[in-house]
Amino acid sequence: MITIKSQKEIDLMRHAGKIVAGAHALAGKMIKPGVSTQELDHAVEQYIRDAGAIPTFKGYGGFPNSICASINEVVVHGIPEKRLLQDGDIISIDIGATYNGYVGDAAVTHGVGNISEEAEKLIRVTRESFYKGITYAKEGYRLSDISNAIQKYVEENGFSVVRDYVGHGVGKQMHEDPPIPNYGPKGRGPRLRQGMTLAIEPMVNAGTFDVVTLKDGWTVVTTDGKLSSHYEHTILITGTGDPELLTVM
Repeated sequence: MITIKSQKEIDLMRHAGKIVAGAHALAGKMIKPGVSTQELDHAVEQYIRDAGAIPTFKGYGGFPNSICASINEVVVHGIPEKRLLQDGDIISIDIGATYNGYVGDAAVTHGVGNISEEAEKLIRVTRESFYKGITYAKEGYRLSDISNAIQKYVEENGFSVVRDYVGHGVGKQMHEDPPIPNYGPKGRGPRLRQGMTLAIEPMVNAGTFDVVTLKDGWTVVTTDGKLSSHYEHTILITGTGDPELLTVM
């Protein structure tokens, strides 16, 4: 069941979203060669807690950390560790914060130092596909209209959309109905209504869309070892046309 949020709930989600946005700004400033993903994790957790919120990911399903830090061929759920970032890496940072029982969730991919033209294009297309998708995040459109727009843009640019992981509703729980694929035909699924809060998150691979989970039970990587990029915001379906992005400053 897709929940329609009240004004009070939306206000709490806006607050959670602002905390997530601030945590992303902090992580973005820290990312450079020689920094470990463990350092990023500790800094973001401290920021979230100082803001009066709880790191949503920590302990979720047993996940050990406060952020997902996915480097190069890692698609999602990368576990922060002592490994140092290197010039030319790309890293996807996924952050969730729970404030007074409501969740904000967002992800962004950064280049580390000097990255390849392909990596730059992959990051750009992933981000742009999100914005192509949310042009349909308006009352009256169907959910798959978003999905179709993302897939079309990604594939037009020579990349592939991950099938095994999708976006989702978000609110009191990090993962609520509906699941939101980043692919598929338009005109399917529920109609969008004012008050829905959704996490739209294209996960885009430079090569095949096939992925596999490593033995740690979390880290998801591309099967061909090629790069992957991730971009996500929590959005609100409004009654005035364009959606509101809740996870921006």
